[in-house]
Amino acid sequence: MQSSSVPKKERLIQGNRACAEGAIAAGCRFFAGYPITPSTEIAEFLARELPRVGGKFIQMEDEIGSLAAVLGASVAGVKSMTATSGPGFSLMQEHIGYAYMAEVPCVIVDVQRGGPSTGLPTKVSQSDTMQARWGTHGDYQAIALAPSSVAECFDFTIRAFNLSEKYRTPVILLMDEVIGHMREKVTFPSTEKIKIINRMKPTVPPEWYQHFEINPHFVSPMASFGEGYRFNITGLTHNPEGFPTSRPTVIQEKLEKLKNKIMHNLNDIVQIREEFMEDANLAIFAYGSVARAARQAVRMAREKRIKAGVIQPLTIWPFPDVYMEHMMEQLDLIIVAELNQGQLIGEVMRVNRGKTRVRGLNRYDSELITPEQIFQKIREEK
Repeated sequence: MQSSSVPKKERLIQGNRACAEGAIAAGCRFFAGYPITPSTEIAEFLARELPRVGGKFIQMEDEIGSLAAVLGASVAGVKSMTATSGPGFSLMQEHIGYAYMAEVPCVIVDVQRGGPSTGLPTKVSQSDTMQARWGTHGDYQAIALAPSSVAECFDFTIRAFNLSEKYRTPVILLMDEVIGHMREKVTFPSTEKIKIINRMKPTVPPEWYQHFEINPHFVSPMASFGEGYRFNITGLTHNPEGFPTSRPTVIQEKLEKLKNKIMHNLNDIVQIREEFMEDANLAIFAYGSVARAARQAVRMAREKRIKAGVIQPLTIWPFPDVYMEHMMEQLDLIIVAELNQGQLIGEVMRVNRGKTRVRGLNRYDSELITPEQIFQKIREEK
């Protein structure tokens, strides 16, 4: 029987499955997870398909153990991921912080559902937006990507692995229930057209190797366990060899490295999609499934000769500060549409600094924001 993990030309496929297929295409060969709606289809597919490509799947006792296993596999040199939803994402936060400190590449898929607590397991939400940035304690810089179509679930999963490997950091794929469960016809790229990035390996002799070396690029080459390089890994603040330190200069240097390897590469990491923004004086700022409704609402507005456009952050974190500061000069009004009580609007207002009007459109009753609701908000505020 031929493995279905090999991308075919065109198929009708679910978002969660596209995510799982993207993981295999990116070179993921280890998945550890615990079933949780609405992400379970990712685990189900990978449980069947990973062994067919020489990979391993394990269902752990909970989400805490799941991410611990993922980090261990990554340190051993295997591209690794897990998938979860809000409650499981909460349980993973301490290990996510460990991954930032120990600079362990991995991908964490969060298919968002309503909360708090067990909340609404089968309903849509975007209430983990800020948790993806601030969920764990300490100073660090997060990368979170947000697809709005089934095709992007495939593409963004590959990009999540590439960024994770390139910058030695966990990367979060911030989906929502609608994107995870919807089905669309997708044309997959041929394997040779998929860009794959692998972690940088050391080129120095083992006796010179520093697992967390400080260099001008802020990203250290990463040897795997068993390759003949000796190094220590800890969640404590550590020196370039990986051993705990209490020296203020070394501590500051380490934490600045975690920041700079992201903030010095914003042009590579941050992506925005625009629609009708060339002459717009009003913009809808939305991501994920809400961005789909926003695009339709803007077309409705254009039919009424309202100069509206869509700003869709494909990278949620880091937040696109520079881009938004530039757009504020052009716009009279920004409507931030979210499936929560208001999370990204705070970031928009932080960057805005009173330059233009910012209004929120929020829905958190388990249903989608419709194009009609966005269009009505446009008319009210215009």
